[in-house]
Amino acid sequence: MAEPEELRGAVETSLEVGETTVTERDIELLDAISERGSIHAAAGALGRSYAHAQRRVVELEESLGPLVERQRGGSGGGGSRLTDEARRLLARFERLETAAAGLASVEESVFSGRILERNGELGVVECGFGRIRALVPSEGEAVEVTVRSDAVTLTPPEETPAPDETSARNRFEGTVSSVERGEAVAKVEVEIEAETPLRTLVTLESVDRLDLEPGREVVTSFKATATRATPTHPD
Repeated sequence: MAEPEELRGAVETSLEVGETTVTERDIELLDAISERGSIHAAAGALGRSYAHAQRRVVELEESLGPLVERQRGGSGGGGSRLTDEARRLLARFERLETAAAGLASVEESVFSGRILERNGELGVVECGFGRIRALVPSEGEAVEVTVRSDAVTLTPPEETPAPDETSARNRFEGTVSSVERGEAVAKVEVEIEAETPLRTLVTLESVDRLDLEPGREVVTSFKATATRATPTHPD
């Protein structure tokens, strides 16, 4: 099984393996297959179509290797069970989710700014060091923009996708200033020419893969929908 490259997601935990993203819905499906003994029964228990569930298992297996052993007919009527690879995936996902929940709940970066424009719930905030797209209040101009550490993705400058190839439209170049390793994830601070560093949360695999250490140049990216601006009083 390929190793996950990063942990991210302010709304839900996800693992990226190559070009495949393993989400909480995928983990729920695998858990249901293990409990119910077949993809058909798992889909029914989750209120999903069998065709969609089966197709998703096939998509995951193309990147991750065999996850479900299928048995046809026989005295037991056939069924499905998880492979050892699938159970390792479930265990790893659970560890990352637990670690992220414990760390990300208190790790945020806050930047002061003023709203320049609104487009429904979204807007553009000028923060001095650059402009941030975020969820904004319906009134007022002075705001504080909060960025969750688990919503930030780090990439080397040479590997960063073009702006039109990703939904993470907020992008700032920076330099790693500190790396604090935990059991499964690490807290990484990145200087981006703001008054305070941008706090990020990544897996230990990503720390090693990206050679993250103080002085390392990276590009930080995060989605507008994972970034919230709240009103403040002007000076």
